[in-house]
Amino acid sequence: MSHPVLSPSLMAGLVSLCLLTTATTLRAQTPQTPDFLLSAAPPTTGDREAAERAQPLTLAELIQTVVAHNTELLAAQQARVGALAGVRTASAYANPRVEWQTGRNQARMPGTAAGNVQGWGVSQLIENPSARSARIDAADALARGSEHAIALTRNALISETRLRASEYQLRRAEATVSAENLALLEQVRERVQLRVRSGEAARYELIKADAEIVHARERLQTARLQAEQVLISLNRLAAGRLPARWTLTGSLEDGAPRPSLADLQQQADEGNPELRALQTEVDRAEAQLRGARASRLPGVEVRVGQTNEPEVRQSTVGLNLQVPLFDRRDGVIGEAAADLERLRGRMEGRRAELRQQVRLAWQSLEIATLRVQALSEGVVKDAEAALRVAQAAYQFGERGILDVLDAQRVLRSARADLLLARFQVQAASIELDTLAGRFATAPTPQP
Repeated sequence: MSHPVLSPSLMAGLVSLCLLTTATTLRAQTPQTPDFLLSAAPPTTGDREAAERAQPLTLAELIQTVVAHNTELLAAQQARVGALAGVRTASAYANPRVEWQTGRNQARMPGTAAGNVQGWGVSQLIENPSARSARIDAADALARGSEHAIALTRNALISETRLRASEYQLRRAEATVSAENLALLEQVRERVQLRVRSGEAARYELIKADAEIVHARERLQTARLQAEQVLISLNRLAAGRLPARWTLTGSLEDGAPRPSLADLQQQADEGNPELRALQTEVDRAEAQLRGARASRLPGVEVRVGQTNEPEVRQSTVGLNLQVPLFDRRDGVIGEAAADLERLRGRMEGRRAELRQQVRLAWQSLEIATLRVQALSEGVVKDAEAALRVAQAAYQFGERGILDVLDAQRVLRSARADLLLARFQVQAASIELDTLAGRFATAPTPQP
C-alpha cells in the first residue's frame, strides 16, 4: 500500500499555516490587560496636575504635625497630670479630728448636783517623718516615670513616623523606576513591531514584549498603591490632621553623619527612655520599701479635750500610739523588697539587651551601606551597560528580543535591590537613633 507524498511547496505552506495558527493561539492566550493595569499607565496630564496640587511637606513638618495631634501621646501627657496630682496627694497632711458630745448627769446620791454634761476634743495625727518622706518620694518617682513614659511614647512615635516616611520614599522611587522601565519597554515594543511588520522577526517576539509591558504596568500600579497606603498610615498617626493631598519631600539618599559605636552605646545607656523609665520604677520601689519599714510606727495621735459637768470641768491632753507588737509589717516589707529586686534585675537585663541591640543595628547599618556602595558603583552600572549592548545587538540582528528583555529584567532587579538597600540604611539609622533616645529629648507640648 503506497502512501501519498506531499510536495515541498505544500509542506512549506502547511508549516507556515501551523506557525501562524500557533502565534494566533498564543496571542489569544496572552492575559488581556485588566482595567486596573490600563490605569497604571505613565502619569497623564491629570495625574501630573493632581501631583502639582499636592501640598509638599518636609520631614520636620510631618513630625511636628504628628507629635502635636497623636492621640497616644496626648493620653500619655494626661497621665502625667494625674501623676503630678498624686504628688500633691502624698504631700498633704492629715486633717484634724474634732469631737463633741453632750448628755445629762443624774444625781444618784444626796448632795450630788444634776445637770447637763458637755465635752469636746480635738485630735491630730503627727505622721512618722520617715514614712511621710518615703511616700512623697514614691509619688515623685511615679511623676518622673510619667515624664519618661511621654518621652518613650514620643521616641517610638517619631521613630515610626520616620520609618514610614522612608517607606513612602521607597515606594515612590519604585514607582518612578517602574514608570521608566515601562517607557523603555514600550520603546522596545515599537522596534519589535517594526521588525515583525517587515518580516525580520517572528510574531512571538511581539507577544513576549506585550507580556512584559503588562507585568511592568502591574508593578507600577502596585508601587503607587503601596505609596498611597503609607500616606494613609501616616495620616492615622497624625489623627487625620494632614492635608487631603500632600507629598513628602526628600529622598532615600538623605542622611546625617553617624557617631561611632562607642558613642552610640554611651548615648543609649544615658538617654534611652525605656531605661530611664525603669530607673524611676526602681526609685519608686526603694521609696516604697523605706515606707514599709517606717510603717511599723505610722505616727502619734495627739488629743486635746475638755468635759464640762455641773460641778467639774476636766481638761485632758493625751497621746495615741500604735505599738508594733503583733504585726511588725514583715509581710509588707518582704513584698516591697522582692518587688525592688525584681525591678533591679529587669533594668540590668534590659541594659544588657539594649547594648546588643545597638551593636546589631550598627552591623546592619554597615552591611546595608556596603551593599548600597556595591550596587550603585558596580552592579547597576554593569546592568545598564549590558542592556545597551543587548539593544544595539538586537538592532543589528545579532541578538533576539529575549536577550534584550533579560538584560532589562536584570537592570530592573539591580535597581530594586539598590532602592531596598538604601531603605535598609535609613531603617538601621532610625533604629540606632531610637535606641539612643534621640527622638525623646525634644520638648513636649504642654497639655
